[in-house]
Amino acid sequence: MSASPLLRKLATAAAAVLALSAVSSATAWLSVPEEALALENGLARTPPMGFNNWNTTGCRAEFNEAMVKGIADIFVNKGLKDVGYQYVNLDDCWALPSRNSKGDLQPDPKRFPNGIKAVADYVHSKGLKIGIYTSAGTKTCNTAGFPGGLNHEQQDANLFASWGIDYLKYDNCNNQGVDAQKRYKAMRDALKATGRPIVYSICEWGKSDPKIWTWGEPVGNLWRTTGDISDNWSSMIGKAKANRVLSQYAGPGHWNDPDMLEVGNGGMTPTEYRTHFSLWAVMAAPLLIGSDLRKVNDDTFKILENKDVIDVDQDKLGKQATITSNSGGLVVYNKVLANGDHAVALSNETGATATISTTASAIGMGGSASYTLKDLWTKSSKNTTGAISASVPSHGTVLYRVSKSGGTPPGDTVRYEAESATLSTGGTIDSNHVGFSGTGFANGTNAAGSYVEWTVNAAAAGQATLDFGYANGTVTARPVDISVNGTVVASGVTFPGTGAWTTWSKISRTANLAAGSNTIRITATTADGPANLDYLDVTTA
Repeated sequence: MSASPLLRKLATAAAAVLALSAVSSATAWLSVPEEALALENGLARTPPMGFNNWNTTGCRAEFNEAMVKGIADIFVNKGLKDVGYQYVNLDDCWALPSRNSKGDLQPDPKRFPNGIKAVADYVHSKGLKIGIYTSAGTKTCNTAGFPGGLNHEQQDANLFASWGIDYLKYDNCNNQGVDAQKRYKAMRDALKATGRPIVYSICEWGKSDPKIWTWGEPVGNLWRTTGDISDNWSSMIGKAKANRVLSQYAGPGHWNDPDMLEVGNGGMTPTEYRTHFSLWAVMAAPLLIGSDLRKVNDDTFKILENKDVIDVDQDKLGKQATITSNSGGLVVYNKVLANGDHAVALSNETGATATISTTASAIGMGGSASYTLKDLWTKSSKNTTGAISASVPSHGTVLYRVSKSGGTPPGDTVRYEAESATLSTGGTIDSNHVGFSGTGFANGTNAAGSYVEWTVNAAAAGQATLDFGYANGTVTARPVDISVNGTVVASGVTFPGTGAWTTWSKISRTANLAAGSNTIRITATTADGPANLDYLDVTTA
């Protein structure tokens, strides 16, 4: 890690305060380790998938019990459930404009004559889950003025739990100027206290300072990074641009949310809708359908049910894509996947067809003699020695899954760049010191236990040489433990000073790898944290 900049120290201290706060809060669903900074409620380990009615019905009378049950039926009958969609979410206007004499929210008896619990029971009977909506203010966002949850957090959370609610969208309207962190933490604690697992979706729009993504991880499972999306190209691509720069804040259990899907609502072309779905997938965004599934055409279902693209979104590693290049609206997104593959989106934001290109080396996959590119929309595959390129129509996106062909032959070296690694909380991929390979280096937190972990692939089981590229601009060695697949294979390995943060060296060790996927982790053993790590080279025997 670079020599203790003041901002990094302040960030580390702030993270420690948040961790202690999370541990001392009200009863949790799980036993959370003291060092955990995420909202470790065990939920949303991949981005939530489902439906939200707002863009379909708004507050119109057709938003009712029959409509919600009908959507659940469509999930099952049209195959949406089979590919991963599970949440049927109610938005605003489900309640009466006033609470009852006990202070409880009341379902609108015209819309929901049998109550919300009956609807929840029906949705659950289909093997699905149900969500509900309120606002972290005195009223919700609709002009009819439905009651919000501010100062009623525990009462409302208890009511939602008693109905069998599985997901809460908590909006930001009529908040009376109360601090955002205070309001959203209050509902977090109330949901925990119910004892029911409820995914917590913070709909704060990215308006407050400090920004929600800088403090959201220990508070919610997902948070809106933008205002409301509209069904047109300008709105959709604007949301993508705002969200794509926030990759460092996303991961299992805590996701950036650029708002629901507009696919099928009619305001964009099929090409633009495929771009929309592709970009939400590589950004590990929640996939919440916002179109009227009772009326959409078969092409809409083909987009929404593209399992190859969904698999990119739902990849268990939980990485949001980073931007490899962006030249005049020709954008290359790069998402590292759990098995070592990469999802590469070549996205054309311009008004004319253009060729968009990158390379396996540029995305951190160098070292193989050949690669397979599978187009996740056309389903065609081709081999390449490293070039990744396509002619992309205006407002279109070509989405490739890139994999190494045939494994790494014995004696060959494969480089895994630091930007393809997973870092412990607080670690970042930086580029402020020159001389590194790839597009950045891993700058771990100054703490014992701070780690950097790669997923590497071996064609066959056997011994391999592991070369770690690093820089240590201090005079103090940075010792680490090296583990393979969860077992420490070398302890107390020192990474000596290199004289400057721009002077790079390497440390080598040997280890036995299993055939297929392996995890290789470096874990700091002192409070100084690990050295800056540039890459891991793996040479098979």
